[in-house]
Amino acid sequence: MIKLNNPYADFEGYNCFGCSPTNPYGLQMEFFKNGDEIVCKWNPYEHFQGFHDILHGGIQSTMMDEIASWVVFVFLDTAGVTYELNTKFRKPVQVSRGIVTVRAKLVRQEKRVAEIEARLYDGAENLCSESRVNYFVLPRDKAIGEMHFPGKEAFLKQ
Repeated sequence: MIKLNNPYADFEGYNCFGCSPTNPYGLQMEFFKNGDEIVCKWNPYEHFQGFHDILHGGIQSTMMDEIASWVVFVFLDTAGVTYELNTKFRKPVQVSRGIVTVRAKLVRQEKRVAEIEARLYDGAENLCSESRVNYFVLPRDKAIGEMHFPGKEAFLKQ
């Protein structure tokens, strides 16, 4: 697996709830490229619980939405926005089981819409939730101009 760089980390005003390493209230997700997938290993803190010892479903959906954007950054070499997220919750994610793994990959792209599959596994590697994320993909020049997209090379830089 190749650890991905977060090129937005030093961008003034950057405070992404999903991936900013300096947002004290955020998830501080980090990503890796593994073949045709983006992978995240994440420690679920207790303050992200819904019911006792259960990772909140909104946090699970947020994680799958966030990793989908990194699929777009790295594999499509552009940026965009989520326009549809459909999540199925299969099993509760117990916070006490430790490290959660999220995996995502591009399923297909038709014109400016990318369909991404994301799956979330608990600390025992049980599939607990999965999402289909439809992402509206911007033309690269618009992503650069409007969303400060630095190019996929910036994510792969070691």
